[in-house]
Amino acid sequence: MPHAVRHEPVIAVLLPCYNEELTIGEVVRRFRETLPSAAIYVYDNNSRDLTALKARAASATVVREPRQGKGNVVRRMFADIDADIYVMADGDGTYAPEDAPQLINILQTERSDMVVGTRRGVTDDAGRNGHAFGNRIFNRLYKGLFGTDFTDIFSGYRVFSRRFVKSFPAVSGGFEIETEMSVHASQLKLPVSEMALDYGRRPEGSSSKLSTFRDGARILWMFAMLVKETQPLRFFGTFALFFLAASIGLMIPVLIEFAETGLVPRMPTWVLSIGMLLLAMLSMMTGFILDSVSRGRAEQKRIFYLSISSGRAERPASGQALPKSDPGKAPRAA
Repeated sequence: MPHAVRHEPVIAVLLPCYNEELTIGEVVRRFRETLPSAAIYVYDNNSRDLTALKARAASATVVREPRQGKGNVVRRMFADIDADIYVMADGDGTYAPEDAPQLINILQTERSDMVVGTRRGVTDDAGRNGHAFGNRIFNRLYKGLFGTDFTDIFSGYRVFSRRFVKSFPAVSGGFEIETEMSVHASQLKLPVSEMALDYGRRPEGSSSKLSTFRDGARILWMFAMLVKETQPLRFFGTFALFFLAASIGLMIPVLIEFAETGLVPRMPTWVLSIGMLLLAMLSMMTGFILDSVSRGRAEQKRIFYLSISSGRAERPASGQALPKSDPGKAPRAA
C-alpha cells in the first residue's frame, strides 16, 4: 500500500502591535526572510503613529483591532487566522525572528502544543528593575499555584499548534494574556516545551508599554481569578481557614470564661465567633461544590481540545483517496 506523505504545514506569524513604527518594518522583513512561506499578520491596536503603514510597506497583512489591550488582540488573531502552526512575537524587535525555525522544529519534533521562547536577558531590558523583580516574583508564584511547566510565563515569543489556538478561550484583555495561556496549558496538561533565547533591547526612542504597578496589579488579580476558576477548593479553602482561625480566636476566651463562671457576658463576641464558624463552613462547602464543577469543565475543555485537528495531519500519497472535507471548518485566511 502507498504510504502517506506529510504536507508542508501552513505557518502564520502573528504580531500584535501598539505604536511600534520604529521596529515593525524590520521585524516583518526579518520574519519574511526567515520564514519565506509564512503568512505574516500585523494586528494594529489603535496605534497613533505609522505602525500600520510601515507594516504594509514591508508586505504584511495589517488588521486593526479597536479594543485596547494585548489580550483583545490575541483573541482576535486566534479567531481570525486558520493555520497549522502559529508563531506569535512582539513587534518591538526584542525577539529575534531568526529563532522562529528552532521553535517550530521543537513544536514538531516534540509534538508539543506550545513552545515558549524563554528570555535570557530579560533583567537587562532598558534597565527596568521593577519589571525584572516582578517577573521573578510572578514566576515563583506561578510555580507554587499551578506547577513547574514554565520558567518564564510572560514571554511573548511563542509557537502554537492549531489545536491549542482553537481551544484557548482567551478571556483576559491585557498583558495578563500570557499568564492565561500558561494556566490553560497546565490545567489541561498539554504537551509544552521551552527554549532559552537571547532577549534584545528596544531601540532608542522606543519605550515599553508595561506599567510596573498597574499591570502588576492586573496580573495578580488574574492569578486570583484563575485560581478561583481552576482550583476553587484551594481558593475557598483559604477563606475557610481564615474564618475558622478567626472564629476559634474569638471563641476561646468566651469558652474559658464560661467554664470558670458559667456565664457568657460577652454575648456579641460569641455571636460573632459563631458567625465566623458558619462562614468557614459555607466557604468550605462552596469550594467542594465548585471543585466538582471545575473538574467537569476541565474534562469538557480536554475533550473539545482533542476534537480539533493538531495541524500534523498527513496527506495520502498518490493513488489514495483524499479524506472528506469538514463542511463546518472555516477556510484558511489568505
